[in-house]
Amino acid sequence: MFDTLSDRLAATFKNLRGKGRLSEADIDATAREIRIALLEADVALPVVRAFIANVKERARGAEVSQALNPAQQVVKIVNEELVSILGGETRRLRFAKTAPTVIMLAGLQGAGKTTLAGKLGLWLKGQGHSPLLVACDLQRPNAVNQLSVVADRAGVAVYAPEPGNGVGDPVQVAKDSIEYARSKQYDVVVVDTAGRLGIDQELMQQAADIRDAVSPDEILFVVDAMIGQDAVNTAEAFRDGVGFDGVVLSKLDGDARGGAALSIAHVTGKQIMFASNGEKLDEFDAFHPDRMASRILDMGDLLTLIEQAEKTFSQEEAAKMASKLASSKGKDFTLDDFLAQMEQVRKMGSISKLLGMLPGMGQIKDQINNIDERDVDRTAAIIKSMTPKERAEPTIINGSRRARIAKGSGVEVSAVKNLVERFFEARKMMSKMAQGGGMPGMPGMPGMGGGAGRQKKQVKQAKGKRKSGNPMKRKAEEQAAAARREQAAQGGAFGLPAQDDKNFELPDEFKKFMG
Repeated sequence: MFDTLSDRLAATFKNLRGKGRLSEADIDATAREIRIALLEADVALPVVRAFIANVKERARGAEVSQALNPAQQVVKIVNEELVSILGGETRRLRFAKTAPTVIMLAGLQGAGKTTLAGKLGLWLKGQGHSPLLVACDLQRPNAVNQLSVVADRAGVAVYAPEPGNGVGDPVQVAKDSIEYARSKQYDVVVVDTAGRLGIDQELMQQAADIRDAVSPDEILFVVDAMIGQDAVNTAEAFRDGVGFDGVVLSKLDGDARGGAALSIAHVTGKQIMFASNGEKLDEFDAFHPDRMASRILDMGDLLTLIEQAEKTFSQEEAAKMASKLASSKGKDFTLDDFLAQMEQVRKMGSISKLLGMLPGMGQIKDQINNIDERDVDRTAAIIKSMTPKERAEPTIINGSRRARIAKGSGVEVSAVKNLVERFFEARKMMSKMAQGGGMPGMPGMPGMGGGAGRQKKQVKQAKGKRKSGNPMKRKAEEQAAAARREQAAQGGAFGLPAQDDKNFELPDEFKKFMG
């Protein structure tokens, strides 16, 4: 969503590199480029003005003029100001002192409230809570049925006493759900309300009546991140008509310009709390302004990547794999282990999304977008077409075995051969790293491994001088060496006469330098 903005900002900062000092003209030109980038990204004009004013004021101050690298300092300022307009610090959900905590979802029709209710339910379940989804959207056709299906997929409970499709009182359903949650020991109630195609009095009145009936601890305004400037107007209307405590952005994986996301927190004064970035129920998480700013500036999002890895990989399994790689040159690490690791990575999400979280990946964005996720499935199919013995000992895979595996997995024979060769190379590299040997083919660096092996090799080569195979030449070399040893025994270093340590004196030429 923020690709265009990221590209423009990256090009702007590239022009600053290599400048030891920034002139007034450099600052104005940079501010102009950033302004254009933000306006093209559909960021609200008042937000752009405030942002540019802050950046210019700070860029003209001492923190840039006295910096060793002014360009990096400007990037730092832009990053901090982006974090500021995105809401500053991460805001967490407020939970009630006595259960249940009531969370009400509000927003226009089509913003994704019902799907988001399921995502929020699954997220709360992962946090150790027991959520209950309440169907209070009784106007939209099949809204109640949709919530029931989403709740079932998320593995959470749903309260839907009315069939919907225009039948039932949503205010009464919301009120009854609180008592139902108390009786069934649910500690969080998520109320899915109706939306409209636009702001109208009936929508606002119904949302206000539900709010008054259940006294929610949090009212979350769900906004489609792709609707552009109208998102800001809608947010302001909801804030004035019903009120809300936080914003949830849906459809962040879209290809719209996404400036609404950068505008809402600044215009409404309410922070973005959650972001939904995919169709799957688990593609939803807390919104971190600092991490989003880091992504926009192509600095990566390693913290989110680490958190996803921690959710997917168990420490026990990781330690087991590490011990296999560290032992006997990694030969204990089999194709079964390789397949297990690959499937764990797939659980974290698409490969392109994971790579996108690494710093500097914006420069190879097109290559990342062209990654075929099915390649992982093909690799898995090849490994699963092997016998247990072949997976444990890939060295036994010969021509006839390759042909059988290729036929079983529906690939070319060359694909099987390439996979086995790549596996051996990867195992060798990972084994060397696990044993503290550093990256193969790289010189040893302090603290990075790879030094010890090279040092030993050099010492071994320098142990002794090779002797000539010619007897006459070898005899002449031995006589010359004997003469050198005799000279060293009779005299000191550099062939000077040996001196008694007690009577040794510096020559007159050196005495004058020593005072």
